[in-house]
Amino acid sequence: MTTTGPATPSAAPPPTTVWRDLLLDQLSFYFDHHLWPRLEGLTDTEYLWEPASPAWSVRPGPDGEPLLEQEVPEPEIPPVTTIAWRMVHVGRDVFGRRARALFGPTDAPPDAGMFDPRHWPQTPITAEGGLAMLDEGYRSWRDAIATLDDESLMHPIGPKGDWFAEFPMAALVTHLSREAMAHGGEICLLRDLYRAQYSPSA
Repeated sequence: MTTTGPATPSAAPPPTTVWRDLLLDQLSFYFDHHLWPRLEGLTDTEYLWEPASPAWSVRPGPDGEPLLEQEVPEPEIPPVTTIAWRMVHVGRDVFGRRARALFGPTDAPPDAGMFDPRHWPQTPITAEGGLAMLDEGYRSWRDAIATLDDESLMHPIGPKGDWFAEFPMAALVTHLSREAMAHGGEICLLRDLYRAQYSPSA
């Protein structure tokens, strides 16, 4: 009589990454091939250039430390913003603080939400510092999303997501990509306007 051992359970199917790869490909293509090349040669003067008055920018605060100008709630018609303002907003607020809050590492308390400024308090007032922050924030966010599979992208974010808490991670990824593309396009337009006004060859 031939006997067989216990049935071997079927191996679980490998996690899928189709949606993750699509989301990452969209963001990486935009940042690496469209936005980042357009930022080459950015100077401090251009970084802080104010195309209209009033304008929100990065300025020294009461203690001398640079601050990102803003009002809460935002005015119905907010001021024009500088390249510095938009670059810090994307690198630190859009990508960097979200990456540190949801994936770490961060010096903020464990229960700090993704809008908590303690995740990333610095505000660069030079073009070199702004570019470094934008690059670090983007790569921190991109590398963190690359660790997720499609099932993880469908899970609600949870309390650290603040008003995004009940939304799946994929919703936040698409939202931040839209933010980066909108602000990135405005940064490129500001560079075009600056060049048209101040370039000797314009």
